[in-house]
Amino acid sequence: MKIMAVDFGDARTGLAVCDRTEFLASPVGVIHEKEMYQTVNKVAAAVTEFDVKEVVVGYPVNMNGTIGERAKKCELFADMLNQIIDIPVRLWDERSTTVSAHNYLNETNTRGKKRKDVVDEVAAAIILENYLAYRRNQVNGNSKD
Repeated sequence: MKIMAVDFGDARTGLAVCDRTEFLASPVGVIHEKEMYQTVNKVAAAVTEFDVKEVVVGYPVNMNGTIGERAKKCELFADMLNQIIDIPVRLWDERSTTVSAHNYLNETNTRGKKRKDVVDEVAAAIILENYLAYRRNQVNGNSKD
């Protein structure tokens, strides 16, 4: 099943999609939009364009497990998206994904404007990779939940 991950931001929202086998997560773009309602509509259009069957929205829980303002905005975004598309929308703990994205971009020596242009979609791909790993563990019965 194709799944889309969304790294929602106030000005840039990164998107990533996996293949139907749920093996490979690939960045597919960044939405440059400051208005949440418009971002929701653009993500909904991308859901149709990429023919995905589930959306995972990055949920930036604080390191101590509390829910801050950023996480509340992501909850609102996910709720708004859920109201206009007919597929599941899930929140997924994304702690440290932006840090991981920056580390990856350091390793590939991606700097300056190029880095700013891709960091959000790389973060979305990392969110999706983590979610896919969780799903594989559920199928294999390796979950500790």
